[in-house]
Amino acid sequence: MNHGCSTPAPAAAPAAPAPRAAPRPTQLSSVELLRGERLVEIAHNGEIYRLQATRQGKLILTK
Repeated sequence: MNHGCSTPAPAAAPAAPAPRAAPRPTQLSSVELLRGERLVEIAHNGEIYRLQATRQGKLILTK
């Protein structure tokens, strides 16, 4: 039997903000980097790195 008493519904907790997805890094193709060559040199922080494409289609980055 209902006597007119009701308990109020609990208040909903505020929704947590959705986590932000990390921005996607810039993507470059090896074709753009190598520009038709098998070896390019990359200057970074005063150092020279070499990016080389192998015959098997792999990439090697060396300092």
